[in-house]
Amino acid sequence: MNKVKIVEVGPRDGLQNEPQYLETEHKLELIKLLSESGLKTIEVTSFVRPSAIPQMKDSAELFPKVVSHYGNEFDKYHFPVLVPNLKGMENAIKSGVKEVALFTATSESFTKKNINSTIDESFERFKPVVDLANKNNIKIRGYISTAFYCPYEGKMPIQKLVEMTKKLFDLGVYEVSIGDTVGMATPNEVEDVILELKKSFDLQKIAMHFHDTRGMAIANILKSLDLGIRVFDSSIAGLGGCPYAKGASGNVATEEVVFLMNRLGYRTNIDLEALYKAGLFVVDKLGRNKMSKLLESYAKSLK
Repeated sequence: MNKVKIVEVGPRDGLQNEPQYLETEHKLELIKLLSESGLKTIEVTSFVRPSAIPQMKDSAELFPKVVSHYGNEFDKYHFPVLVPNLKGMENAIKSGVKEVALFTATSESFTKKNINSTIDESFERFKPVVDLANKNNIKIRGYISTAFYCPYEGKMPIQKLVEMTKKLFDLGVYEVSIGDTVGMATPNEVEDVILELKKSFDLQKIAMHFHDTRGMAIANILKSLDLGIRVFDSSIAGLGGCPYAKGASGNVATEEVVFLMNRLGYRTNIDLEALYKAGLFVVDKLGRNKMSKLLESYAKSLK
């Protein structure tokens, strides 16, 4: 199968750790630019406490603007949002959300730091969220952080990842994204993980989410492609980083993933030039000097 799905996480995961607040109108413009590139799945925001993630404080204002902008075209896209608990889910529903994401991790230490609960406690919190999602015909995607390494516990056992993946599928998620939260995974470790997941799960329902902290993301994507993965999370301009994982400097850049797929002959239906436009827009609005190597090269070509 030569079709690859890109899940754009820039407006949520990409922005959540940025010190410069991006105004609501600029977030909406970024989402518009991303969708104009051909991206069909774009994470919009998180319905979390503003004190926890200040960059997401406008979620209840932003999402209705997205709904209003796309109007009759809204159902042609997937606009998932992160919900950490029942309160977040209730607020998301009020805003018109049709798809949500739930987060868990393989690490107890990371989970405690992130949401102040154990993994088991977090799954208890998920149950009413899932019930409400089912009642409102809302799709659920699952994320697993620290799938390879934890900033507090080090290398994580693969069987713990398998266990967490099963628990998410048992909840009813349609897809599970496997996160290299601190960007320490290497292709041989990616191979070990995917081959183990393949024993129990359909790889068509598995996505990979790589951070490029140590420059390994593209190599890890290539290995994942070879092993049958066809869904990848990425962030425009390489924005991102986890507030609870020191040193996790950014997601793999969407434009670099699309460039790679184009050169390898995989079909994404995404226009690279339009992605460049979105990337330069958000980098400018954030006052950011750092960007992906590919976007930097493009920017220099315009001078």
